[in-house]
Amino acid sequence: MVKIALQINAALEGVGELKTNHPNHNFLLKLACTGCGETSEKWHDICESQKYPGKTGRSESNYIAKCKLCGRENNIDIIPGSNVSYSNDDQGKFKSIVTFDCRGIKPVEFTPGEGWIVTAESGQVFENVNLTEKEWVEYDTKNQQSISIFDFESSFVNVK
Repeated sequence: MVKIALQINAALEGVGELKTNHPNHNFLLKLACTGCGETSEKWHDICESQKYPGKTGRSESNYIAKCKLCGRENNIDIIPGSNVSYSNDDQGKFKSIVTFDCRGIKPVEFTPGEGWIVTAESGQVFENVNLTEKEWVEYDTKNQQSISIFDFESSFVNVK
């Protein structure tokens, strides 16, 4: 078992908090088999609220796949309680927002996609925000100003 955290870093203007629609958020990842190194070119969605039964009699997991190259069955689970928000105070540094329990497979690339929740500094909430382009601009009617997310970056780090 290897624990890998997804970290993000972004510039926020007028945004108090950026978070996922936990536990129903789909994390879009490209994955690599740790056995043979085969990397998938497809995006795979991993959601904490979805469980799939393992074929080898193991318990359920959030994502299960058989490697096309070596035939190994691999799985990933989102560690419950590891999903946190990214706030205005976190700007300028990478922060872990979710941790994956990886068995035989590891994430190698992340795209933010849709389904994010943004809370403006005024308290106005924007749901189902699309960060596919890694930037977002909207108008905060409470503060009567534009708010935005830009310079979105991500990375993966091994954690204990």
